[in-house]
Amino acid sequence: MGFLVPLFLSVGSLITGAVSLLGGSTILAGLARFGLGLAAKYALGALLAPKQQAQASQLDTTYGEDLARTVALGMVGTAGQLIYRNAYSSGNRRVQDVRILSHFRITGITRVRVEGEWKTLGGAENPDLGFRVQGIDAEIWVKLYTGRLDQVADPNLIEESNPPGRWTSAHRGAGIAYAIVTSILDREHLTQPWDAFFEIEGAPLYDWRLDDTAGGDGNHRWNDQDTWEFSENPMLMAYALERGIFNGTEMMVGKGANASRLPLANWSQAANICDELVGTGARYSAAIIAAAGSGITHDQNLQPLLEASASSWVEDAGGEYPIAGAAQSIVLTFTDDDIMVDEAFRYSTKRTKSELINTLAGTYLEPDNFYEQTPLAVRIDDLALSVDGERLAVSVPYSAVNRSEVADRLADIAFKASRYQGNAEITIHPKFLADANAGRWIEWDSAEYGTVTFQILEKRLGPLGEKGARNITLTLQEVSDGIFDPTAYETAPPDAVVPGAGDYQSELINFQVNGIVSTASTGSKRAGIRASWNAIEDVTIAFVDIEYGPIAATGNVPTETAHSSALAIETVQDMWEGIMSSSLWAVRYKLRSSPPRTFFQSDWFEVDTLEARLGDDDVYLPGMVDQINQATADQLAPLNVNIRDVIEDARRVAREASNQDAGQFLDRVSSLTQVKSVYGQITADYQLLVTAATGPGSALVQRLETLEVALPGLASVSALNSIGLVATDVDGHITGVGTSVSGLQATVANFSASSLFRTAVVATEAGALSTVGISVAATAGGATSQAALLLSALAGGDSMLGLVASKVYITDGANSENPFVFSGGVARLNVANIGTVTAGILQSTDGKVVFNLANKTLIFSE
Repeated sequence: MGFLVPLFLSVGSLITGAVSLLGGSTILAGLARFGLGLAAKYALGALLAPKQQAQASQLDTTYGEDLARTVALGMVGTAGQLIYRNAYSSGNRRVQDVRILSHFRITGITRVRVEGEWKTLGGAENPDLGFRVQGIDAEIWVKLYTGRLDQVADPNLIEESNPPGRWTSAHRGAGIAYAIVTSILDREHLTQPWDAFFEIEGAPLYDWRLDDTAGGDGNHRWNDQDTWEFSENPMLMAYALERGIFNGTEMMVGKGANASRLPLANWSQAANICDELVGTGARYSAAIIAAAGSGITHDQNLQPLLEASASSWVEDAGGEYPIAGAAQSIVLTFTDDDIMVDEAFRYSTKRTKSELINTLAGTYLEPDNFYEQTPLAVRIDDLALSVDGERLAVSVPYSAVNRSEVADRLADIAFKASRYQGNAEITIHPKFLADANAGRWIEWDSAEYGTVTFQILEKRLGPLGEKGARNITLTLQEVSDGIFDPTAYETAPPDAVVPGAGDYQSELINFQVNGIVSTASTGSKRAGIRASWNAIEDVTIAFVDIEYGPIAATGNVPTETAHSSALAIETVQDMWEGIMSSSLWAVRYKLRSSPPRTFFQSDWFEVDTLEARLGDDDVYLPGMVDQINQATADQLAPLNVNIRDVIEDARRVAREASNQDAGQFLDRVSSLTQVKSVYGQITADYQLLVTAATGPGSALVQRLETLEVALPGLASVSALNSIGLVATDVDGHITGVGTSVSGLQATVANFSASSLFRTAVVATEAGALSTVGISVAATAGGATSQAALLLSALAGGDSMLGLVASKVYITDGANSENPFVFSGGVARLNVANIGTVTAGILQSTDGKVVFNLANKTLIFSE
């Protein structure tokens, strides 16, 4: 089994052991790996290049479907896997996210991270949304499905799926633990869906020590997961991974070993050592998010658990089991006389320099630091540093440890074990066969070298001797009870107390409003309001929202909002939109910050606007230039536009009317009909959007019908029919506007053709305007030819008809002429049959023949 390639305490042992295992002539009787050699292993990290191991956190959200399966064990932090997002309710303000937390059942969610702090779930349970996040202004709900095989699909996800059918009764998530997060968006407290992060109690675990059918005492049963309980014991996690964690008959993660290969007596001893109370908690505890998928080995899940308990891993004829890190009793003592002198003998009292360590750093995953890698106190052996003559440092990442006291204990063990340097390969008498097992401690009572305690790293049996006995070859590493003595090194976990609130600005200083007037080049005047304030010193203030409206409407929502940046140099905001002259208005403001915090509206500030009378140019073509890409003259209707731009502009108007912040419309109703076909990236789409909105002195209705087909990168065709009507009565000033647009557009490569028919009517207290425009255009490589017919009538003014064309032709159906030609910026009469001409001067194109009818002269010149 590839994942059990042994790792020993030295480079020499590793290479020798590997050769012996793969190609030697001896019989492998047992081996132990990791254990007390962890620090040396990481000292050789560049040589060994270990793969990424499972750890106790997943800091970033994962997306997609073809991902590794994960099972949470112990207390872990995770952002989960986002598999579904749905928005519904008015303005799609409620956003549902479904996040997989584990592909096996979990025990529960303990905390969630919001706004940089741990928060709890609580309050009254909402049957649809679950429990609300406590202690925040935003409204965030979390509903948990723990991953039972018999769990049903969530009714609220089915009911609110938009469009219907995205979540059905078939979406049960059987055996999958997932959370439904509902974020209720608003401008003040939650402007986008919560970026979720959870602390969860992982899977319940089987404990054979609580199974009275397996020699324990209790009701646990391997075949009944409902009897299992949550635990942070790394040996229970390792046992579960060895046997495999199953949803029904499907193994989600693990090895799938037979129970007979896992001797419970050895496993119980290791589990009991982990549970021993040391200080304020268990000797060893762990947490990992175990994974299964392409390129992920069982060893990557198991190894962090062994490291989290300073365990040696043993494989021998009796099975596979861990030996947890603790002082052991001596199982046998041999002397020099028990060494087989005819066999190879190697004993060294020193490690190689590449294995020596006199400085050790490390990291663990701190819950109060949101399961980020957190450094341990650095350990330095000054005496060893002096002996070694140079700093020999190593950093050990405890990726499955989330308690600083456990990480400190493990770092002490690894650090001190590295300074016990004795190592040997010795062949001893066959009489020790029964007791000399891998992982166990033995003692050598030597007349030459004194008494030395070893741990057996590898046990090999030699060939049969003359009497049918096999000599025992042992690979040994020096150990001692002193490895497990506590030291003065102690890691201080991060301070979980969040700093108190700062002294932030909550209002503008010296806020004032005054009436102003702007005069255009035409002489037309426009009334406005200027708001001013002292420079803002609070760098967290991002914007100032200023609301204003006529004094009669201040009890309702103001008609307009100005949005000003909060830079220190920005201390003035001028407002013009919708303001009437010679009237009483009110202004108030509200601050916006980043990160967001709560602000309240200021009081109303009253201001009298100045007198400013409008000219005819203020009535003619009001606002129509917003949709023009290229104007041929000030009086041309906006015909030279892209159909797609017209569609998006109409949809924007509909969205603004439906938006919760469109204050002039307090009642809004909309209807959307859509038929859409998609094949790959090829689309055909029909939409009919009807919007009606009313409010104090305001009424709007719009009908937008669009048809679009597209072959991406090849061709697109769009059609539009849009009608919009708006009527307003603001403080007795009445306005009516109606617009109807119908158009077609087709594009292939660099060629496009479009046609547009537009009619608009505007009536105000100052006058009325009616326009009709018909336009056709064709474009090739950026050059456009266009023909248009323009009609306009202004109340009390001129009525006009305009032509835009390079040629004008007249036909009776059979014959045609081009009497007018526009070329080079000059209009020409190309052909004419005139009965009577009344004129002043007739002149040739070169000016050499001039017939002055008024003066009765005819001049010819060279």
